[in-house]
Amino acid sequence: MTDALNTKKNMILDTARALGIQKWTPAEIDQLRRKLIADHGEAGKTGNDYIAEVLKTMGWKVQLTEREEAEERFEEEFEDILHFKTLADAEVSITHLDELMRRFRAHGEPAAVERVLEVGRLGKRRAEMISHNRKVEAQKREEKREIAEWFRIWLETPDAFFDWLEVRKASPEFHEKFGRIEEEE
Repeated sequence: MTDALNTKKNMILDTARALGIQKWTPAEIDQLRRKLIADHGEAGKTGNDYIAEVLKTMGWKVQLTEREEAEERFEEEFEDILHFKTLADAEVSITHLDELMRRFRAHGEPAAVERVLEVGRLGKRRAEMISHNRKVEAQKREEKREIAEWFRIWLETPDAFFDWLEVRKASPEFHEKFGRIEEEE
């Protein structure tokens, strides 16, 4: 590391310690950047991205977006949430996502709600990808198409989804294609 970079890094860390901030958000990082310029003039000029990187590499808590904060706070909620080996597994996964979404909405956590919806979109994309894979047997591809449709409908109309799903599972077309999924549980 060059002396100039080492000096700049030390300057950032010394100033950050002096500020005594525990959690670095974009506002605090910008405050640090302005303090560096005020205290060190031209030598203190640096970008917010570089400051954030220096703080992260030293193990300081850097939270750049509400989404990152939501992911960190609710990490265990999202762990191992997507399962759709079977239609029954997919229903359980969507039910769990729906419960999380409603709980986060009720507690005023918009970033966490967006994370739930992002996981739902990921589930839909994964199911679609498998449904188009010719190496997967035809019946499994058909199930994945069905699961992708479930995710799509849940994402578009979560309030109506479970009523729709009950009607869908009771339909003759569904029984012809998949039988009764309760038998799989």
